[in-house]
Amino acid sequence: MHTTNYYNSFIEIAEDCPTTIGEIPPVKADKKTVANLQFEMILDNPYKFTSDEILFSVFATRKGFGKNELKEEKEKYFSKGQPCFRASPLTKRYGWGIHSDENGKVAMYAVESKAYKAFLKDEKIKKTKAMRSKRK
Repeated sequence: MHTTNYYNSFIEIAEDCPTTIGEIPPVKADKKTVANLQFEMILDNPYKFTSDEILFSVFATRKGFGKNELKEEKEKYFSKGQPCFRASPLTKRYGWGIHSDENGKVAMYAVESKAYKAFLKDEKIKKTKAMRSKRK
């Protein structure tokens, strides 16, 4: 089984992120996007879920799996590597850093916030940049 979980880590926004503030992802055509679903799940539940739990929940919601399908689909989903929050639109486009605590539970912080800046200065936390949207 593969995992997307990080521990004691902070994912910074991408170098080419087009915003300098944390933005709420817009709903497109009355349908929630991956960014909307991730945003709402983390905003409403800071440090409640791991990256694996959030990413699979969003995937399952978008695919419309029934409860009886979840276990099998989760095994299939994690049988191969999946993109982590470094590839999330929250970190690449909308200006949100993702902190994973010692248990792998995540919360998000707007790039302009004091907490975001504090994570950057904290030498005990491993820092990783989100993936760029465009090649250099």
